[in-house]
Amino acid sequence: MTNQEIAQVLNEIGDRLDILGEDSFKVGAYRRAARVLEQEPYPAEALVAEGRLQELRGIGKAIATKVADLLREGRSPYLERLREQVPDSVTELLKVPGIGPRTAGRLWREMGISNLAELEAAARSGALRGKPGIGGKTEANILAAIERLRARPDRLPLFRVYDVARAVKERLRALPSITDADAAGSVRRWQPTVGDLDFVAASTDPPAAIRAFVQFPEVGSVVAQGETEARVLLSAGVQADLRTVHPEAYGSLLQHFTGSKEHNIQLRELASTKGLSISEYGVKRLSTGETKPCATEEDVYRMLGLDLIPPEIRHGSGEIEAAARHTLPKLVAHADIRGDLQCHTTYSDGSASVLEMALAAKDLGYDYLAITDHSPGRANAGGLTLERLQQQAAEVAEVRRQVPGITLLHGSEVDIRADGSLDLPDEVLARLDLVVAAVHSAMGQPRERVTARVLAAVRHPLVDVLAHPTGRLLGERDPIDLDLDAVFAAAAESGVALEINAGPSRLDLDGSLARQAHAAGVLLCVNTDAHATAHLASFMPWGVAQARRAWLTADDLLNCRPAPALMEWLAARKKRASARVGR
Repeated sequence: MTNQEIAQVLNEIGDRLDILGEDSFKVGAYRRAARVLEQEPYPAEALVAEGRLQELRGIGKAIATKVADLLREGRSPYLERLREQVPDSVTELLKVPGIGPRTAGRLWREMGISNLAELEAAARSGALRGKPGIGGKTEANILAAIERLRARPDRLPLFRVYDVARAVKERLRALPSITDADAAGSVRRWQPTVGDLDFVAASTDPPAAIRAFVQFPEVGSVVAQGETEARVLLSAGVQADLRTVHPEAYGSLLQHFTGSKEHNIQLRELASTKGLSISEYGVKRLSTGETKPCATEEDVYRMLGLDLIPPEIRHGSGEIEAAARHTLPKLVAHADIRGDLQCHTTYSDGSASVLEMALAAKDLGYDYLAITDHSPGRANAGGLTLERLQQQAAEVAEVRRQVPGITLLHGSEVDIRADGSLDLPDEVLARLDLVVAAVHSAMGQPRERVTARVLAAVRHPLVDVLAHPTGRLLGERDPIDLDLDAVFAAAAESGVALEINAGPSRLDLDGSLARQAHAAGVLLCVNTDAHATAHLASFMPWGVAQARRAWLTADDLLNCRPAPALMEWLAARKKRASARVGR
């Protein structure tokens, strides 16, 4: 099991204990352990084998034992007992924004509400009103949230299946009968959500490859099996298809099943105008009926008179026309990133010190790193008081002396309060090297109010970056109801950079919105929002992929600039801000 899969089990244990009304310290211990494992780059399985799991901060003997049991048995007896006590339908209530485990447990125990249908009926009847923390407005929000849940496509966040997709791909590539293999479809296009997994392989012995595939340890059950393809249900709960061809046709297969549907439709229409037809088997000349298999994707696109189109922009949104004109942009690459403008340390809810984060960034070859722990209003995330912020400033100055060769910025991720004001006074903001503003609370405000709130922050002269602008969490929380056109226009006017948050559970802005922002003249940056040293490296590719989906080049991203250019940009903003606030 991956660390992420173990963390999901621990989080579920925490949720079910919370629903049962268990001690908050016990509940918090499981959630902290889950967060530690999510952030830990070394496999938990190896740590258990080496007897070192308890060396991780936040993992005690009891939880370490349960993790060992889980790895040994492939299941958690403790979680199974909790599932017997708490019906699965009760945990479905947690999908409704504003209903946490404690509230769900109270509704279940005190009112007998054990599923979404009963919650909806209670909200419509007014039965929830008067319960702790629930009023008429909350009832309306619950009903609206349930409607959104029903309308939401049945897709999984990419980060929930990415590790298993990568594991299966590597197993395929290791088979002696396979010369090449990949995860195609939404995974290869780095789409934030996926419906199922599509694997393709070039094989000298397709039947042997299929027989090996259906026996992979990740496979829970076999749905269908043939000589060249198979469909299985993975233990992770997602359907996966494998299709194989001989190596000379692999490029055709890979292109076809990478998609997207819209891209392939337009590609077929173009082929038709040239007297051709394309499929997963090759390119057919209609006049002769001859099909030419393509060993590489370059061959497929070349036969249609096109440059190779990167998978991330195969949306059917102008990429084919650009490839025909040979004007595709040189998309930003991971190697273009020069630094990270949002990360957290042990001062708030991170797991590494300022020094550890600075050393990790330097090891990545970065020119700069911004330390941006939370502001006071985020008490539940260890938000810094003014005194602790001042203490941190001194520590950042000391780490600058200890770690030469990288520019270390002292900033803050400042909450945008419900009224649009910022969570730190202007005289404090003015002393920071970088101000990152973000919405973390009151996310259910009406569109006009939450938009006005964000606009106030974007127009504030001391704000430099707007973090995770829509506030969404994939599979957990919908985006705030924001007028993004207005936000993009204001950001373009004020020069505030908008963030592409590379956290796999956020990807906010995603590729489509980042492209809209860029078209509106907005400067963007890709930040990891790292809460551990490992996140600096492991999260950045996710954000870069969204930037590529947005057709962005290195010139379009603030943190692709070298340190002198970044510091010049910040100095110019400080100068303008001083003039505006009368300093």
